[in-house]
Amino acid sequence: MRKSDDQAEGGTESVETGTPRAGEKTGRITAELNIDQLKYLSSDADDPRMHAILSVRVDGTGGVGRPDGPVLAQVLAVDCSSSMTWPVEKLHAAQQAAVAAIRKLPDGTPFAVVRGSERADMVYPDTPRMAQASARTRARAERAVQGLVAGGGTCIGAWLDLSRRLLTEQDAPIGHVLLLTDGKNQHDEEMPLARVLENCAGRFVCDAWGIGDGWDGQELLRITRRLHGTASSVREEAALPAEYEQVMSRLLTKTVPEVVISVTPMPGGAVRYLKQVFPTEAELTAQEGTGRFVTRAWGDETRRYQLCLSADPVGRPHGEDLQLAVVAVDVPGGEVRLPPPQPCLVHWTDNPALSQHTDAQVDHFERHRRLGEAIAAAADAHRRGQRELAEHQLGRAAQLAHAMGAAEQLRRLARLVRIDDAEAGRVALLPEVAPVDFEHLIAASSRSTFGPESGSGADGAAGAEPGGGATVACPACRAKAPQAARFCPACRHPFEERR
Repeated sequence: MRKSDDQAEGGTESVETGTPRAGEKTGRITAELNIDQLKYLSSDADDPRMHAILSVRVDGTGGVGRPDGPVLAQVLAVDCSSSMTWPVEKLHAAQQAAVAAIRKLPDGTPFAVVRGSERADMVYPDTPRMAQASARTRARAERAVQGLVAGGGTCIGAWLDLSRRLLTEQDAPIGHVLLLTDGKNQHDEEMPLARVLENCAGRFVCDAWGIGDGWDGQELLRITRRLHGTASSVREEAALPAEYEQVMSRLLTKTVPEVVISVTPMPGGAVRYLKQVFPTEAELTAQEGTGRFVTRAWGDETRRYQLCLSADPVGRPHGEDLQLAVVAVDVPGGEVRLPPPQPCLVHWTDNPALSQHTDAQVDHFERHRRLGEAIAAAADAHRRGQRELAEHQLGRAAQLAHAMGAAEQLRRLARLVRIDDAEAGRVALLPEVAPVDFEHLIAASSRSTFGPESGSGADGAAGAEPGGGATVACPACRAKAPQAARFCPACRHPFEERR
């Protein structure tokens, strides 16, 4: 089952639940892991790489609070640069949206409102600290927000840096920034965004919104991919308050602060990268010196990650399944039912009929990546006045969206082009297209569809087993292991004696 680009995070797809590890406590929350790949690689390849899609699901988080304090700490960063003065509805919508978000905050939630211009200033409280949500503080914050006045430039790095300093002082496990801007980051020299994002990464999640017609979609994606949030936008200012209400409603369902994905390469393997590809794209960086990748702020949801491993065939057996890496999921500090570690396999072969195929899920998300690149290239071409090149790139985007079955992406593309033949990529750029239409399309391009069913293959390889082959139960711990594995990936029990 595929999902629309506009649907909320997570979903109802079932992923096989693992058994508890020996000696672990079993809580009401469960974490699940599934790996999809095609295991065959050519031993003659110049730079052999194994790609796999990891599906991670968390269930049972609803109503799970934190006994010693709030789960969430919230900062609202509101663009108040001079461009927010026109049209007058823009600043009004920003104020109403911030008020709508404040009203959703449960009592006791630390929160603050930041005014953004070429610098960052406190709106509420009036000193650099966070207030605790209550009827009194929410009312005071609303009055402060209604008194916002626009003026000045735009330095998004300053807004995020102040947000980081505010959230650092809180012990709520989930920090979140809801950022709104109507312009480009024109004062970056005051506080470079690249440096700020490096300092903020892993400390909080940031959702970024564009309003009006002067913001930069690529800039929003740069922020949200690094800070594991979502880039969004509104075409009509009046729609923003309702969108903020929905964002806060979804956010308040997230009660698991972090899920750690660990990738342990076997001899002959090395991790090239791990990145989130569903429901939005996000960059992941391993903790220094480890194969541990931390993901933030989970509710009941499924996320998918693309794992890329280097593989070296030298000295490795051919014609049999080998463990290239072991993947595990952990939820630090929680009583969570964890899945057993799962193997990522490689099977070296000289048969091109086996090695030339690509896993259907890997192919799906690779197409989505190329779709985003085509949209960005179209926007650049249109900005330079190269309408024919922009039309060509949008045709390529339509072709990719059609191949993925991404109906929502095709609907968005139809705002910019007349689609004559999506399969062939034949489109015609509409004459009334405005530059901001491309920015809306860029922001939405970070949201992906779920992809093919688990275990499906591409190019005639449908029905392949998840993990790349048949599995058996380990006689020691009952975890699943590849039929040809030499030892159990969960408990390391050797399998030689059963052959």
